[in-house]
Amino acid sequence: MSWVEALLLGIIQGLTEFLPVSSSGHLEIMHHLFGTASEGNLFFAIVVHCATVLSTLTVFRKELAEIFKGTFSTVSWNDQKEYCAKILLSLVPIMVVGLFFKDEVEGLFGSSLLLVGIGLLITATLLFVSERINKRRNGAGHTITYGDSFIVGLAQTVAILPGLSRSGTTIATGLLCGVKKEEIAQFSFLMVIIPVLGEAFLDLVDILRGTLEVAFEWGVLLVGFISAYIVGCLACKFMIRVVSKQKLTYFALYCCTVGLTIVILTLV
Repeated sequence: MSWVEALLLGIIQGLTEFLPVSSSGHLEIMHHLFGTASEGNLFFAIVVHCATVLSTLTVFRKELAEIFKGTFSTVSWNDQKEYCAKILLSLVPIMVVGLFFKDEVEGLFGSSLLLVGIGLLITATLLFVSERINKRRNGAGHTITYGDSFIVGLAQTVAILPGLSRSGTTIATGLLCGVKKEEIAQFSFLMVIIPVLGEAFLDLVDILRGTLEVAFEWGVLLVGFISAYIVGCLACKFMIRVVSKQKLTYFALYCCTVGLTIVILTLV
């Protein structure tokens, strides 16, 4: 992979991680277009995902500081501790899959673009339906509950599949559960921090053990990381405004168009 390709892939990751159009699906598409599809791409994907986690930390730094302060400044139960508990509950499904089915999930990447196309069509359906239902409620909603957190966590686990947008799936699921649109957007972006960092840590351990080969130059990885971080910061702020203004239909149309194109080209 060249530096230019790493730059473009980093930009795509930064955009698609927060926009509900599937970052994993778009990375798979670009790898096939560039002819860089290989098992080593999994580590590159982890690196650029870490960059977008850093983008999340940057954009929500004030909210995270408040949550951290409220969680550890007192022993009494408060809203911040409850929010952290809901985040942790949402992670249970993906932790189970990560611990017991990691190899099976990794085997899905790079296997077929048809799977990406189908995933994008499912994402489009979720976005369209959730926005329609949310508009019928005139944007009204409730604070996320423990039950909502677990359901959204299940949605995040399913969204591991290439083509299914993680942000799109979790935000749409939250809206279908009746959660306030601004709250589910923030919750969706914060709940991914621990899984991505955990995956990065496990891959780092594998690298040190020599069981995972890094197929890229470190300079190429750095280019991808920086581009994903900068674009991710911009895309995260933009997506928050999009959700608040109920404009998910445009992304549903995009996912439907790209998904149908991939399915047709794959089957023809």
